[in-house]
Amino acid sequence: MPSVKRRNLELVVKHDVDCDRPNRAVTINHGESTVSIAPRSSSPFLRLVPAVYTPRNPFTIQGAPSDLPTLWIQIPWGPDGDVLSSDVECLKWQAYLALRGLSDIAVRWDVSADGALDARLPNLHVPLAEKDKEGGGELLPTHLIPGWVDARVGEAGPLEGYADEASRDESRAWVALMEGNVHAALALCQPAPSLVLALLSPYSSKPRAIETMLNPPPAPFTGISSLLPPYGTHINRTAIELQYKEAIAALSERLGTDKWFLGSTAPTALDALIFAYLHCILHVKDNAVRFEVTRRVNLVAWERRVQHQVRAAFNRLEPVVSS
Repeated sequence: MPSVKRRNLELVVKHDVDCDRPNRAVTINHGESTVSIAPRSSSPFLRLVPAVYTPRNPFTIQGAPSDLPTLWIQIPWGPDGDVLSSDVECLKWQAYLALRGLSDIAVRWDVSADGALDARLPNLHVPLAEKDKEGGGELLPTHLIPGWVDARVGEAGPLEGYADEASRDESRAWVALMEGNVHAALALCQPAPSLVLALLSPYSSKPRAIETMLNPPPAPFTGISSLLPPYGTHINRTAIELQYKEAIAALSERLGTDKWFLGSTAPTALDALIFAYLHCILHVKDNAVRFEVTRRVNLVAWERRVQHQVRAAFNRLEPVVSS
């Protein structure tokens, strides 16, 4: 059983030797608090970490040609001059593209999720080669973006940019923690969609249910002794906030004074994901959630440094006005 220890943080990875690709049950101990994580392979961003994909036929767009790869995202925090999406899922992929070394990428947010592939943003519009300029390009869903990046800058290798196998295994735990406890706390800060909007856009993508982010899953409204069958879920907001505080404290301690998480010499997919969450947390209106990050100087300084690098990789796509 490999073990990774640093300061008061202990991570233990248990391997299931009966599987070709072992599942990893992970326990993160921070002080007197313990967080147990079973990474889910169904996690959208977790699937990009191995970055192994089967190519599929992308969607071809017919229209005016574009010279730059263009990422379709949700609207930024300040649409007048900002280029970073206010949606954490879109921002993950913006950071992933920038930290993999790509630059001069255009962004647009005038396309709603209803018009995206699988009704989900982001999508990446890739212009066609010069010899094939009769079309507008190809539109890639998120699961094809890593393959396109590998073709541009080269593959990350078997360690995926991490220092060693132990760090690569540890990254799975942090991905699950961020997309679980931290995402749940962030989701509680978001306003619920109005009923009118749901009726007007019945086919729009729905946000992840909070109960799917929690580990262990929340209990139902009715218990064993109830005459009614179990239904619904009981969301304990206090428990979510406590788990969130423990996660941010562990994150700050794990970073320490390192340039990149887990001691990597270059940014990895984990750095892209953590940046997206920290950036969105620093913009929420909930003071208690935001305070857990702002009170930790190393996280704030790290987010600002990475933000500058991510922001520099994107340009706003100006709309074409027909005369």
